[in-house]
Amino acid sequence: MICVPTLKMTYWISSETALKSTVTLIFLKLLSWLPLSVSRTLGKFFGYMIIWLNLPPIRVARINLALCYPQLSPEQIETIGRGRMLHLGQALCETPRLWRKGNSWLDNKIVQVEGMDHLHNALANNRGTILLIPHQGNWEVIGLWISKQAAMTSLYEPPKMRALDHYIKSSRERAGATLVPTNVRGVAALIKALRKGEVTAILPDQQPPEVSGEFAPIFGVPAQTMTLVHNLLQRSGSQALLCTALRVAGGWKIIFKPASDAIYSEDQDSSLQAMNQGVETIVDLAPNQYQWEYKRFRARPEGMPKLYSKVN
Repeated sequence: MICVPTLKMTYWISSETALKSTVTLIFLKLLSWLPLSVSRTLGKFFGYMIIWLNLPPIRVARINLALCYPQLSPEQIETIGRGRMLHLGQALCETPRLWRKGNSWLDNKIVQVEGMDHLHNALANNRGTILLIPHQGNWEVIGLWISKQAAMTSLYEPPKMRALDHYIKSSRERAGATLVPTNVRGVAALIKALRKGEVTAILPDQQPPEVSGEFAPIFGVPAQTMTLVHNLLQRSGSQALLCTALRVAGGWKIIFKPASDAIYSEDQDSSLQAMNQGVETIVDLAPNQYQWEYKRFRARPEGMPKLYSKVN
């Protein structure tokens, strides 16, 4: 007697999830047909709604900004946070068009590339290159654009909504990237690709599982930091470049910066600290385009209070 309603409930939840995935996919495909200027205007509207409704993204952003920029006034914190919500909305609305239009369209939307010599030098020495791309601007731009410049292998974790998996994966692979799973086999594929002189892209400011990270400061705040980059550099002998694609009028500005020499240190703590300092330099280029709504400091060193307990 217990099994019947349980099965019905499971079926209902699965059906509801499938419906949400389908609706989301349709919405993204509709967005992909909007001109860039229109999608950005729509994105700003969504950003204003987040602010007006005081939704979790703006509330988390205020916490993170106050933590990372203690020298700023509440008014300055609020200005950056509100600006970020407008960029968040724009990123959500412009990315589907990126995925649909691909490289030839994107080439015309790259307004400027700063530090291109750093990329050329990295590709020329055939050591393999790890692109460290913080969550700023539109990081999807980097992956699509680089795939046309060099052979690229990257980790890929399917989205929670399965209906989106094929849509996102095929869009990235169509640009020329090779995607590998986020497991031991995938890491082995990255090392092999780097040793062949290829490129991989990694988002270095994600919070990793506890077994894959150690605490290192970023903006003076201890953050669970991935050890993957340090391990790849040590095992492959490759090099690291920091980069971002900032949102500007008419498209994006891509910026490349060399990583600090300390990132190549055999000492893991020194390497992680150097990587986080590199993330800071990229964030400081345009703080209102950084992903402050991400709960970067969910994991806390023992004895430190939780930060997001009052944010749903």
